[in-house]
Amino acid sequence: MAVPSPSPKDELRSAALRARRDFARSLAPETRAQLEAQLAERVLPHLVTARVIAGYHPLRDEISPYPILDRLIDGQRAALPSFADRDARMIWREAPATEPSPWGVLQPPLAHEALAPDLVLVPLVMADRRGTRIGHGKGHYDRALAHLRAGGHEVYTIGLGWDVQVSDEPLPADPWDQPLDAIATPKEWILCRT
Repeated sequence: MAVPSPSPKDELRSAALRARRDFARSLAPETRAQLEAQLAERVLPHLVTARVIAGYHPLRDEISPYPILDRLIDGQRAALPSFADRDARMIWREAPATEPSPWGVLQPPLAHEALAPDLVLVPLVMADRRGTRIGHGKGHYDRALAHLRAGGHEVYTIGLGWDVQVSDEPLPADPWDQPLDAIATPKEWILCRT
């Protein structure tokens, strides 16, 4: 039986994961903390009107949203991804993340309140300046965002990543991909949709 060859999107994902890993692991801890603080300074002014801000518990090489979430103002609530099991659609529950998810990444306890965010900080593997995002390939964010929007819930999305994760060249998009409204890196704010 022939093994299918990887798609162009799969090849881009693999190369982007390597680039993200190499960049993140090259950073001294104090440099990484400084870049994540710069990201927070870039993003926080765009959160002023949001009430429920969804972030994520970062994987080792992902830029952390916690410097942003730790500075939310009174009246704002932080939410993080939550999965009841490996086949469940991702939802957001009130932070903090203290229990392992079905994949071992920390998530909020299942007993925490489920929240419908009006702003989602989305982790990137790669994204282009039009807001096309390549994630890890499981479709969790695309399905969760599509579900919120299909229910009439307006949600604004900001992709977070290191500067090396932004492509100047357009990326391939599938019909189900949910485009980002903006992208933020430590050095840049990119408005993708108005």
